[in-house]
Amino acid sequence: MQKRFESRPDFVGAAAGMALFAALALLGAVFNSYLVSLLTIVFIFAFIGQSWSLMLGLGGQLSIGHALFVGIGAYSVAVLDIRYGLSPWLGLLVGSVIAGAVGAALAWLSFRFEVRGIYFGLLTIAAAEFARVMFGGWDFVGGMQGLFFPAQSGESSLLMLRGSARFYYFVALAAVAVGVGVTALISKSFLGYVWRAMRDDEDASRALGVRTFLHKVLVVSISGAWAAIGGGLLALVQGSIFPDSIMGMGISVDVLIGPIVGGLGTAFGPLLGALIIIPLDHLMSSFSDTIGLPGLNNVAYGIVLIGVVWLLPDGVWPALVGHFEAKKEVRSIRSRIVQTQEVGQ
Repeated sequence: MQKRFESRPDFVGAAAGMALFAALALLGAVFNSYLVSLLTIVFIFAFIGQSWSLMLGLGGQLSIGHALFVGIGAYSVAVLDIRYGLSPWLGLLVGSVIAGAVGAALAWLSFRFEVRGIYFGLLTIAAAEFARVMFGGWDFVGGMQGLFFPAQSGESSLLMLRGSARFYYFVALAAVAVGVGVTALISKSFLGYVWRAMRDDEDASRALGVRTFLHKVLVVSISGAWAAIGGGLLALVQGSIFPDSIMGMGISVDVLIGPIVGGLGTAFGPLLGALIIIPLDHLMSSFSDTIGLPGLNNVAYGIVLIGVVWLLPDGVWPALVGHFEAKKEVRSIRSRIVQTQEVGQ
């Protein structure tokens, strides 16, 4: 009976998640082109944000240069598609393998020499900037002139991952749905418990027999491979890539803001954060252009981040979950009190 009771919240959460994504899929068929394009970007950055949230929120490893992995994925898809005419599916696979290997190598070198915490985060920035400069001077990948996907012609093709804006909406929605499911599964698995223990106290975890070095390399590698898939999808949606726009510091910042606002280490936090941050950025950018005062989107970023850190330090999603759980507990207590009074009578 106890086991059945404990599994019920997972079933309810899974049902609610499936209902949410089903509703978004239905709405995608009726949204106008602007909303379709905006939400596609939201979903892709939520998907990439899930990889960053997995790395820091569960594994406790800080990356401030996640654009490195995003760029590797984007260039893998673009080069294989544009130069050789190969399916972007292969590009996504190749990009994820390369990014995973780069992440593992970067983590191995760092943790081998006890470079961790904020210093590892600074190292990821240096690696991302080195890659950006290298790709900017590499003619084979377009250099500073970038790479451009050929214009879409004919019907949408799932095999070649090419299609209309609405086609990419459903691809991005499917990706973020898979991301939510994988994050939830990892969080509740043995691996998730080990990573959280390592995040909370690495020395204590090592004393208990956890191979923290191996797990830190593993979480960075998985996060890098995950982010590369998102980078490949982002390149296809944008139709072109440039070193500064796909590997620049702006991408790294955009990736991490969503999970911080939504809730680190949670399945739905990065999605909720992206749904808040990216439309706000577009709205404030349009407003600043209208009144002739550029930079308001950055001001809005700052205000939202300060507000979340001050009022909701765990993020919006944990606060919402905690609120509903508190209301549920209050109703349960009231029900018990009523039952007790009825028995007493």
